[in-house]
Amino acid sequence: MSKTILLTAGGTGGHLFPAQALASELGRRGWTVELATDERADRYGQAFPARKVHIIASETLRGKSPVALAKTAFSLLRGTLQARSVIKALKPAAVVGFGGYPTFPPMFAARLTGTPSILHEANGVMGRANRMLARGATAIATSVPLSGLPADLAAKVVETGNPVRDAVIAASGKPYQPPSPDGPFHLLVFGGSQGARFFSDLMPEALKHVSDELRGRLRLVQQCRPEDLERVETAYQALGVDADLHAFFQDMPERIAASHLVVCRAGASSVSELTVLGRPSILVPLPHALDQDQSANARGLEAAGGAWPIAQADLTPERMAQELERLFRAPEMLARAASGALGQGKPDAVVRLADLVERIAAKKKLETGDGA
Repeated sequence: MSKTILLTAGGTGGHLFPAQALASELGRRGWTVELATDERADRYGQAFPARKVHIIASETLRGKSPVALAKTAFSLLRGTLQARSVIKALKPAAVVGFGGYPTFPPMFAARLTGTPSILHEANGVMGRANRMLARGATAIATSVPLSGLPADLAAKVVETGNPVRDAVIAASGKPYQPPSPDGPFHLLVFGGSQGARFFSDLMPEALKHVSDELRGRLRLVQQCRPEDLERVETAYQALGVDADLHAFFQDMPERIAASHLVVCRAGASSVSELTVLGRPSILVPLPHALDQDQSANARGLEAAGGAWPIAQADLTPERMAQELERLFRAPEMLARAASGALGQGKPDAVVRLADLVERIAAKKKLETGDGA
């Protein structure tokens, strides 16, 4: 049997981090892993544990005009032909897709070539690209139960959880310590792998409205877009806030583990890392998303008592200041939320997903005799 697995993921951290976790686990099991993604993943290429990274053409559906539709169709067709050539050359035992439009060409090419495939859905609702690919997949791995699936798709579902990176597992297992009455209050703010302008605009204004006591005890770590760093740093200096600002944190799992409270988006990877690490959060789902996947993720963690979701439209600087004051003065609430988050964690998700990959690959071996 071929000992190669082809992973495919969109070029953002939310898609690539679970793929990276699976690649590491499969590598430990003796598999060779290659990755098919788009050009956005170049910044992650060196860290991704793959023998080779294939950049495949793809395009998000950006409009309904004939020109936009034709452009998207042409790009996806070109990507499918590229991916088909990669699959024909590699002869992988399976292809595993982690969502985003860059997964469409390799997953569709897997179907065309008769290669077994696994579609991983990280969110609480299935995204558009995954909905288009689901019927052609051999199996569908989910992070949480998905409702409303047709019977033919529900029969393919295996709930594995959302894999987290090795660095997250390494940082896990540290009990949550709520802030002490006179000690620092560690707050972490981030907006995804690229940072978020919304938080860069919101937080300096919000911290103008908090008490002197909170501002003096605050130890803030915040991820900002490069073009926002200088203005945000200047604003915090004027307020006397102790802030550590960067465009990207290589050690984000350790930063989360060291926090008393996290403020962030509700992407699947962020939520999964919060649950494995067991840290309380204020979640601000990305607005205007067609699938509203982040809202579903946030509601799931809220139901477990692990987070406080707030819609971006409702999150004024004054509201954020009120929330920070409320939680700063209620360490027992933070501790309960940390416990609620930890109860939802699936640290063994990568093991479960790797087991599924090997079962699908073994099934191909039985059907073909050689797995080629």
